[in-house]
Amino acid sequence: MKKAVNDGVWSGSWVARRLGVELDGDDTLTGLLGLALRRNPKRAHLLVSNVLGKHVPQSPSVVYGHGLALGRRVRELLGDDAARQAVVLGYAETATGLGHSVADGLALAPYLHSTRRPVPGVARAGGFEESHSHATSHLLLPEDPALLAGSGPLVLVDDEFSTGNTVLNTIRDLHARYPRDHYVVVALVDMRSPADAGRLDAVAEELGARMDLVTVASGTVRLPGGVLEKGQALVAEYDTPPGARGGDAHDCAARARSSRTGPHPAPTRVDLGWPQGLPDGARHGFTPEHRARLEAALPAMATRIAEALPEGARRVHVLGFEELMYTPLRLADELERLRPDAEIRFSTTTRSPVLAVDDPGYAIRTRLVFPAHDDPADGPGDRYAYNVAGAGSDAVVAVVDSAADTPALHAPDGLLARLAEHTPHVLLTVVPSYVPGAAEAPERPAMLPEPLRGPAFSSYAPDEVGWLLQDLSDVTLEAPTEEREEAIQSGGAHYAESLPVEYQPSEEYQRLFHSALDASAARIATAVGVVTETVLAERSPRPVLVSLARAGTPVGVLMRRWAQHRHGLDLPHYAVSIVRGRGIDANALRWLAAHHDPADVVFVDGWTGKGAITRELTAAVEEFEKAEGVSGFDPEIAVLADPGSCVRTYGTREDFLIPSACLNSTVSGLISRTVLRADLVGPHDYHGAKFYRELAGADVSVAFLDAVAARFTEVGDAVDAQVKELLAADRTPTWEGWAAVERISEEYGIHDVNLVKPGVGETTRVLLRRVPWKILARAGAGADLDHVRLLAGQRGVPVEEVADLPYTCVGLIHPKYTRGATGADGKAVAV
Repeated sequence: MKKAVNDGVWSGSWVARRLGVELDGDDTLTGLLGLALRRNPKRAHLLVSNVLGKHVPQSPSVVYGHGLALGRRVRELLGDDAARQAVVLGYAETATGLGHSVADGLALAPYLHSTRRPVPGVARAGGFEESHSHATSHLLLPEDPALLAGSGPLVLVDDEFSTGNTVLNTIRDLHARYPRDHYVVVALVDMRSPADAGRLDAVAEELGARMDLVTVASGTVRLPGGVLEKGQALVAEYDTPPGARGGDAHDCAARARSSRTGPHPAPTRVDLGWPQGLPDGARHGFTPEHRARLEAALPAMATRIAEALPEGARRVHVLGFEELMYTPLRLADELERLRPDAEIRFSTTTRSPVLAVDDPGYAIRTRLVFPAHDDPADGPGDRYAYNVAGAGSDAVVAVVDSAADTPALHAPDGLLARLAEHTPHVLLTVVPSYVPGAAEAPERPAMLPEPLRGPAFSSYAPDEVGWLLQDLSDVTLEAPTEEREEAIQSGGAHYAESLPVEYQPSEEYQRLFHSALDASAARIATAVGVVTETVLAERSPRPVLVSLARAGTPVGVLMRRWAQHRHGLDLPHYAVSIVRGRGIDANALRWLAAHHDPADVVFVDGWTGKGAITRELTAAVEEFEKAEGVSGFDPEIAVLADPGSCVRTYGTREDFLIPSACLNSTVSGLISRTVLRADLVGPHDYHGAKFYRELAGADVSVAFLDAVAARFTEVGDAVDAQVKELLAADRTPTWEGWAAVERISEEYGIHDVNLVKPGVGETTRVLLRRVPWKILARAGAGADLDHVRLLAGQRGVPVEEVADLPYTCVGLIHPKYTRGATGADGKAVAV
C-alpha cells in the first residue's frame, strides 16, 4: 500500500490557528486528517480525510488500500466462519467507497450502503438520521429483504467515528427489527471525546450484544468555547459573494491560472462495456458473486479508459459522483496499474458545502460549484468538487451513473463545463444505474456479433452507421410484386418473409430524383437540424441514434452529421429492424443495452404515415422490457416529417417530398428492406437484410447525404428559430393521420387500414413495392408529386384529386388482391 501524499505542511494548521482547535492523538493522525470550515450551522469544523478519496484527490491505491487493510483486520477478528455470516453496511455518501473496500478485504460477506436516493418499487428496510449532516435522511434499500435479517455479525463502516450518533442510531434501528449479538464498527479514525467514549459499551450492554471497534488511528479534537460562532464568522469573512456561481475567490484564482479560453469542446464519452446486470454499487446490495464479476471485467474497462486518454497525458484525475465512489475508485486503481508512468488521482463530487481557502495549511484549497444533475428527491441544489481546480490535470475522467447523465450535467454551468475550465481534456463514462430486477436477462448461448459496417456491408462509410443485422446477400429472397401481394393478403406469408424485386429507375425517373433533391435539399437540411436539436435539448445531450432500417437510416446519418457539424459530437448510430406485427429485433435491443445506456437511445425514422410503426415500437419495447428485465428505452420515434401527428420529436409536420423516399436501396446504402423468416433467422440471430453490391453504379446514397449536408450552414439561423418555437409549443400527438386513414378506409370500401398508406413517402413505397389500386392526391399539389404521377402512369394506376385530403397524397393498395385483378400486361385494373 502506498503512503499517503503529504507535502510537509499540515493541512489543518490554518483552522487550528484561527479557531484554537487542537488535534491530539496518534502520530499518524495529522497525515490522515486535515481541517476545513463547514458551511453548516450545526458544526463549525470538518475533519478532512487525506485517504478517503472524497474531498482530497489521492492515489487510488492509497484509498483502496486503507479499506482493504481494515477489512482484513475485521476478517481476522471474526474468523472465516463468522465472516461468511456477516453483512457489511456503509454510509452515504462519504463512506460508500470505504465500506465497499472493507467488504472486499473481508471478502466473504455481502455489502450494502445507505442511500439518499429513493428508488421506486424498492421497499425500505430501515433508515436513520445523521444529526450533524447537511442532508440527514438515510435509507436502506436492499434488493434482497433478507440481507439484513440474518443473525451473523453486522459490520458498520464510516469514515470517522466522532460522536458515535450515526452508528448508534443505525444499530438501535436495525436491532429493533433484526436483533443480533455482534456488531463491529469500522472507521479510518476514532475521534470520540472522553464523554462519548463510553457510549458504545453502554449501548452494547443495553442490547445484550458484543461491539468491537476497528480503526486506523485514534485521537480527539479539542474545541475551545464559542468555536461555532468563530467558525461562522470566518466563513462569512472568506466566503464568495452571492451570485458568484462556479466557485469562491480561490476557485476564480485557479481559473485565472488556467490557460483554457473560448468555448470548451464536448467531453469524450468512453463506453466501458459494463457487464449486463452487474450493480454499479451497493445501494441495493453487492454480493461476493458480484465482486467476482467485477474483478473479471475491470482490466478491460480500465483499458478502454486508458486508450481514450489523450496521448502524453501524465496527470489524470478520475472523478466519482457522490454515492458512486467504489466503481470509479476501482477503475482508477486499475488505471494506475495500467499506466505506471502517469500520476493518477481519485476523488468524488459531494453534497457537502465547505469553505475553500487557497492556503497550504488548509485542506480544501479550491472548489467547483455546479447544479445537482441527478434530479435529487430533495430538490435542486448546488454540488461541489474540491481540490480539482488548479491541479494541472492533463485529463479528468468523470464517472457518473446513468441517472445522473442528464442535461444538467452537460449544461453551460454544469459539472462537465466546469471541469473543462481547468483541464484540456474531459472524458465521461456512464455506468448503468442498477435497478433491482431490471437486469435478470437470461444468459445467451453466444455473444451477439458486432454491427456490420461499410464497405463490407452497405455503401456508407463505416463510422456513419453500424447495422445490427445479419447479411443474407447470398440468399435468393426476391419474389414478383403480384405474387408477394397475393400471399400477403391471403395470409399465406408475411411481408417480411420475402423481398420485392428492386425497382430499377428509368433515366426520366432519375432526373426527377435529382431535380427533387436540388429543390428540397435546404428544406430537408432544416428539418434535420430541427429534429436533431430537439433531441439534444429534450432526450439526451449524447444520444445513441438507432435508425429503423431502412427508411430511417439516411435520416439517422444526417442527424449524426448535423450533431458533428454544429456541436462537434461524434454520436453512435446504428440501424435495427422492426417488422409490423412482429415487433423490433430483440437481439438488437440486447446488444444496445449491453453497450449503451438505454436511456440514451433515440429511435429514428424517416416519416410517420398513420403511426403504425410508432404503435408497433411502443408495444415491442414494453414487451421486451417485461421479458428481459431491461428498462430505460424510450419508444417515441424522432422523425424528419410527422404529417400524421404521431410523435413529439420531429423536424416538420408538413407532408413533403423527401427524395430518399423516391428510391429503394440505391438511396439507403444499397441495403434491402429487412427480412424475418424462421428458416433464416434463429432465436439468437439479428433480423436479416441484403447488400446489393451489384447496384453500385446506380447508387446515390452518399450523394444524397452530401447534398443535404452541404446546406447545413445556410439553414442554421432558420433551425435555431424553429427549434425555439417548437420547444415552447404544445406538440402533443393528435393522431389525426390515423383518424384520416380510418375514414378513407371506410369511404373507399377497403375496410383495412393496413392497405391505406398516407403521405408522400408511403405512397411512393406502394408504387415501388406493392400492387397499387389508386392514388389520392391533394388538389393543387405541385412538384412534390411529379415522381408519384410518373410511377402511377408507368403502372396504369389512376390518380384522383381530393380537395380536403390531410396529406399531400395517399396510396391505396389493391384490396383483396389476387393475380386475376391485373391485366395481361401486369397493370392494375381499376375497380
